Amino acid sequence: MKQEMSSVDVAAIIKELRPRLLDAKIAKIYQHSADEIRIGLHIFKEGRTNLIIEAGRRLHLTKNPEIAPKFPQSFPMLLRKHLTGGRITDISQYDFDRIIEMHIQRGEDKTILLIELFSRGNIVLLDAEKKIILPLKSISFRDRKVRGGEPYELPAPQLSPVSATEGELKEMFSHSDSDIVRTLATRMNMGGQYAEELCLRAGIDKNTPAKQFSDVAAVQKALAEVFIPLLADLKPHIVLKDGKPIDVLPFELSQYEKNDKKYSGTFNDALDEYFSPEPGKKGELKEEKKEEGKAEKPGLYEYRMQKQMMALEKFRNEEGKLVRKGELVYAHYQMCDGILKTIRDARDKGYSWDEIKSKLKTSDKPEAKAIKSIDTGRGIITVTLDNEDVDLDIRLSVPQNSQVYYDKSKKLASKIKGALTAIEGTKKLSEKEEAPRERKKPEKTKEKWYARFRWFISSDGFLVIGGRDAESNEDIVKKYLEKRDIFFHAHVSGSPSVVIKTEGKEVPETTLLEAAQFTVSYSGIWKSRQASGDSYWVLPEQVSKTPESGEYVAKGAFVIRGKRNYYKDVMLGTALGLVLNEEKRLIGGPLSAVKNRAQFVMEIEPGEFEQNDLSKKIYRMLNEKFKDMKLIKTIASPDKIAMFLPAGGSRVKEWECNRFC
Repeated sequence: MKQEMSSVDVAAIIKELRPRLLDAKIAKIYQHSADEIRIGLHIFKEGRTNLIIEAGRRLHLTKNPEIAPKFPQSFPMLLRKHLTGGRITDISQYDFDRIIEMHIQRGEDKTILLIELFSRGNIVLLDAEKKIILPLKSISFRDRKVRGGEPYELPAPQLSPVSATEGELKEMFSHSDSDIVRTLATRMNMGGQYAEELCLRAGIDKNTPAKQFSDVAAVQKALAEVFIPLLADLKPHIVLKDGKPIDVLPFELSQYEKNDKKYSGTFNDALDEYFSPEPGKKGELKEEKKEEGKAEKPGLYEYRMQKQMMALEKFRNEEGKLVRKGELVYAHYQMCDGILKTIRDARDKGYSWDEIKSKLKTSDKPEAKAIKSIDTGRGIITVTLDNEDVDLDIRLSVPQNSQVYYDKSKKLASKIKGALTAIEGTKKLSEKEEAPRERKKPEKTKEKWYARFRWFISSDGFLVIGGRDAESNEDIVKKYLEKRDIFFHAHVSGSPSVVIKTEGKEVPETTLLEAAQFTVSYSGIWKSRQASGDSYWVLPEQVSKTPESGEYVAKGAFVIRGKRNYYKDVMLGTALGLVLNEEKRLIGGPLSAVKNRAQFVMEIEPGEFEQNDLSKKIYRMLNEKFKDMKLIKTIASPDKIAMFLPAGGSRVKEWECNRFC
């Protein structure tokens, strides 16, 4: 299956795209992988599109761009700095090679984006003098450096299969030490596939040594036959085998004569379909890989067991080494004793460590040769006994040095015992482990349509809504006031438009009184700290936005015509309540209505605390009274409490808890 574009493919795509890309404007640039970038383009008369460039593999426009990464990398950011807003002035193939030069001009600045599509290729930004500004990958070869500041060196030109003459072919064959097919593939940059096609069309043995080949005219004729579509019309298609794509070509090859083919309108579309996954396919592949990774990942207890077993093995190995070293000291008792006595005597006589080391180097005694090194700071001598290094402390006797190793091994023995106990515990836990339960995310309560207004449910079960400001007052009357509803307003300016949604039912006096109190409590009367206020109700047909001649009705205000039904000296007061049954939420409204539904009630009256200050005080109080702080934060956060408080100073008069406290 084809993995990258050939030099023939490059010639075909440049022939096809060059007229479209000239003068195209460059937009943002993204990097999707270590080798792949995507350039956003705006093509005249076509609109926006995306150019995919994958170093060492492909270049084409795509209909299925990947989602832009959240955090751009340094290379695309530098490309944006130099190229965004610029226009493509030229795009060409270098010397029938898998190298593309894209020339860009932005204002007075000229740059070249050089794309290498051969194996281990690169994407390199060059200045006008072809000095490297920045490569996608900085690489150093013995004879070539691809790094910032270095000049970019193009490979030596080779013979082009499109324009090669008979004389040039003869010279090429005469200087080749390889066979015909390899000579054509490497010396003319066409690759093995097209070299074999030429041999097939020319009717020559591909294994013939190039120097012995004489029928150059047959090769030249085959070259013209194979590559003439590059100068005329392409016939792009995807080659299929057993229904699966195995190759993508700009024109037909005789070697695929018996294969099924899927033809495309353009070579670009064929490349895009062949190389690009279907929309969403990359995401699916990533998810599959993720799921596979999850399946392979060991469980908690299995992972713990692996760690414990590794630790146990390590402890046992170390214990064995320590015991062996203790035994070696005893096994070489006389040698160790001789070494320790010699060193101690030398130190007692006043010899320095350097003098002792110097004498040991020139000594032929077995004891001296056994000494590997001396740690003068710690007084430790490292000796080699039976090809194993053992440390001896000059302050200790031979039995004491041996005992040091035995004591260390005993400590490890206790660690081994602890590790075995831990492993047994893990085994038991692993056996008891239940299948992990899926945690269900708590479903968010869907907000009712009236939640953006002030609202309450009356003691008789009627919904009462009120405006928060001029705009919501306007919305309530224009959108939600129906003919069968009742409209309330305070007998002062700065009142909410309050509507009882009757649903065609008769409204009891209880609900009318609660609506009247609700209206005056959320009006400007609350700010004045009066104890009571007046309100009235009318029918919907009495509410109008049409003013008298020469008058003006402001936003959120209305003209009331006809009889008004007053409630005089209505006491100010409101309440907050927590509903703690299945429907857990914060509610507000007149005290009688809130008490009817809530399990915890706070009565609010005009006072000294502003909305935000009081909401925080109430929030702290609720956290003190209820153990479930998470619940309080969810249903009664300070901002939610503030939405139920009247504008102006307030305070908590008293609170009452029916249950749950």
